[in-house]
Amino acid sequence: MYEKLAELLELNQKTAYRVAKDTGISSATLSNWKAGNYTPKVNKLKILADYFGVGIDYFLDFESSSDTTQEKNSGGVRLYRNWFAVQVV
Repeated sequence: MYEKLAELLELNQKTAYRVAKDTGISSATLSNWKAGNYTPKVNKLKILADYFGVGIDYFLDFESSSDTTQEKNSGGVRLYRNWFAVQVV
């Protein structure tokens, strides 16, 4: 996830500190995401998506993720991640 945030920081010429100040997401939280200490909650991703003008799906890039598993069944497609699950019907 942090790789996506890093791309947005570079494209928008912002620092993590500036984003923390502007969004209310603490610098420590951003640092912990970068270090992989924990995964961001959806509400924080929504704040970042709104801030940068992207959809939340930008951060939840299922197609390129190596930790995503697809399972087809009669109810649709389920995408599983180590921290997030979505069912598309």
